[in-house]
Amino acid sequence: MLDENKILNRFISYIKIESQSDPNSLDTPSTDSQWNIANKIVGDLKKIGLSDIVIDENAYIYATLPSNSNKNCPTIGFISHFDTSPDFTGTNINPQIINNYDGNDIILNIEKNIILSSDYFPEIKQYKGQTIITTDGTTLLSADDKAGVCEIISAMEYLINNPHIKHGDIKIGFTPDEEIGRGAHKFNVNKFGADWAYTMDGSQIGELEYENFNAAQAIINVSGKIVHPGYAKNKMVNSMYYASEFINHLPNNETPENTTDYEGFYHLTSIKGEVEKTELNYIIRDHDLDKFNARKKYLIDLIESLNKKFDQNIFSIELNDQYFNMRDKIKPHMHIIQIAKEAMINLGIKPIIKPIRGGTDGSQLSFMGLPCPNIFAGGHNFHGKYEYLPLNSMISATKVICKICELTLNSENYKK
Repeated sequence: MLDENKILNRFISYIKIESQSDPNSLDTPSTDSQWNIANKIVGDLKKIGLSDIVIDENAYIYATLPSNSNKNCPTIGFISHFDTSPDFTGTNINPQIINNYDGNDIILNIEKNIILSSDYFPEIKQYKGQTIITTDGTTLLSADDKAGVCEIISAMEYLINNPHIKHGDIKIGFTPDEEIGRGAHKFNVNKFGADWAYTMDGSQIGELEYENFNAAQAIINVSGKIVHPGYAKNKMVNSMYYASEFINHLPNNETPENTTDYEGFYHLTSIKGEVEKTELNYIIRDHDLDKFNARKKYLIDLIESLNKKFDQNIFSIELNDQYFNMRDKIKPHMHIIQIAKEAMINLGIKPIIKPIRGGTDGSQLSFMGLPCPNIFAGGHNFHGKYEYLPLNSMISATKVICKICELTLNSENYKK
C-alpha cells in the first residue's frame, strides 16, 4: 500500500519552496529559486535509491530506475516540471488540509473573505468525503506541477520497495521553465533514452491527453506621439486609444472565457500603455493547424487594414510560434495511449480522453522525437488562489505510473 501521509508530506515540502519562472529572463532556469527545488528533488532521488542521477548546468534532472526483469520491453519515461506559474504569487505558500470534505464552500481566507465556492467551481463536489489540499487564498498552490513531481518520485520509491512488481528500465526527468513555454527547449532526449514517455501534468483524475493547442505569441506595438496636452490639437497621437481600436476588432466570443473543447481563441494577456507607445501581448491558440494559421493571418491583415485606415504605420506585430499539436506525432504510436488507458481501467479509474486546452512539455518533446502524451496529476484551478488538489487523485496518479510500468513489461502488445 502507498503511504498516503508520506506522499502528502512530500508534496507539501515541495510547494513550500518558491520556484516561479520568469518570462522576462533569458537564463535557464529563468529564476535562481528554481535551483532550490531542483536540488531538493535530486536529494530525494538519492534517498530513494535511483541510479544515474544527473542535474545539468540548466537544472534539468535525469535519473533511472533499472529493470528488475529479464524480459525484453521498451524503456519508458515520466516527466514533470518543477517551476510554477508567474501569473500569481507562489511565495510563502500556506496550504490548508480539508479532511472529509463535505461538498460545500471552503473558506480559504476569512479575513479577506476569499471562498472556494462549490457553485462557481462545481467540479469540487465530486470529491466529497475526500481529503482536499487548498491554498489560504493569498497564493497559488503550485500543484502544477509539483503534484506531478511528487507522484513520479513516490511511484519510483514504491517500485523500489516492492521488487515483486516487475518492470523494465524506467527513465524520469524534471524540467524548469515549463510555465513560460521553455520546459523542453534544453531537454536532452538522447540522454533521457526512453522509447516514449508521459508527462504527469494534467488536471482532473482520469485525464489522458494526446492532443493540444497549436500556440503562438503575438506582440502588437502601437506607436503614438506625445505633445503637451494644451497644444495637442491635430498633433497628439494617443497610442492607447488606437490600441483599443485594435482590441475591438477581434471577435469578442473567441476568448478563453467563451470557448471550450476544440474551440480556439485570442487571449489578451497584458497591456502596457502610455501616449507614446502601447504594447498588447496576445496568445493565439487552436487545435486545428489550418485555423491556427488563419488566426495569425487575421492579425497580420488587421494590422495592414488599420494602418491603411489611419494612413500611417501606427501598428506593427511580432509573431512567434511556441509549440504545436502533438496529435500527429502520437497517432503512429497509439499503443502508448492504450497502455495508459488500460492502467487506469485496471485501477477502477474512468479514462477521460480529451484535448488539452493548453500545452505541456510533452507537446514539444513529441516533436523532438520522444512521443509524450499527458496524464492527470490531479489538481484543479491552476495558476491562482482557488487552486486545489484532492489527495486521492495524487495517490491514484502514483498508482497509474506504477501500473503503466507493470503493463509495459507484461503485455505482449507493447514489446519492442
